[in-house]
Amino acid sequence: MIEIKNISKYYNDIQALKEISLTVEKGELFGLIGPDGAGKTTLMRILMTLLLPDSGEAKMNDLHVVKDFKKIRHIVGYMPGRFSLYQDLSVEENLHFFATVFGTTIEENYDLIRDIYYQIEPFKNRRAGKLSGGMKQKLALSCALIHKPKILILDEPTTGVDAVSRKEFWEMLKALQQKEITILVSTPYMDEASLCDRVALIQKGTILDVDSPSRITEKFPRKIIQVHSEDMFRLIQDLRSFPKAESVFAFGQFVHFTGVDDEVEISELDKFLTDRKHRHVIVEEIHPGIEDVFMSLQSL
Repeated sequence: MIEIKNISKYYNDIQALKEISLTVEKGELFGLIGPDGAGKTTLMRILMTLLLPDSGEAKMNDLHVVKDFKKIRHIVGYMPGRFSLYQDLSVEENLHFFATVFGTTIEENYDLIRDIYYQIEPFKNRRAGKLSGGMKQKLALSCALIHKPKILILDEPTTGVDAVSRKEFWEMLKALQQKEITILVSTPYMDEASLCDRVALIQKGTILDVDSPSRITEKFPRKIIQVHSEDMFRLIQDLRSFPKAESVFAFGQFVHFTGVDDEVEISELDKFLTDRKHRHVIVEEIHPGIEDVFMSLQSL
């Protein structure tokens, strides 16, 4: 459904995308995973016919994003990173407006948005600008779906919303996937990668790896040691001074440690920290996560 071949894009002297190539299959939930500035939004804007690539080409449902841009806009639903609906219009007025633009009605396509819209229907007369972050998110998704698109493009849809709304949103995406809608979603949250069928890890305009989340972590050859102590700041400094330390990164309440050639044993790391008077030390080997893979690939 989505085919991208050697797409490159420059902003003056800055290369935002470097010969990106990807394919997304029909009915797939595909994730673009990477930090701010990685090139996710630029790629999505090219797919949405809002930007022209400097080289390469892309197709959506066999339609060329440059030559067939008018046709593409009728088969794709788009939810940009920033809330872009009319904030002075009510929830219902926004939905009616977008339905009219695409020559349809809310009633005609209600079956597709029903499970989402019922959550915001109690606020249908409230101005969109007065909604909470989670409700704005649901309204934007409803507007993106109002014309029954074959492809859904979502640019960091869960940024800035609470954890409950994030969970609900991904449940909605899974439900939409069952209706054979192809979904391309970008996110800076590595934990959301596991919810996708396949992901592309992207950084500085370059694709680092493309595979299923489980395969990406299975392929990771390194030994990851998770470490915790009372004084996290001093813990990081001490671990970085350890003679056989290769990488030390903070992950929430823990530090993920990789030793040179994976030769560091848990017992020697535990003794090293105990000798430095760390208290309540936890040192344990863990399975790598997407974050570990991503951090490792960045350093190559």
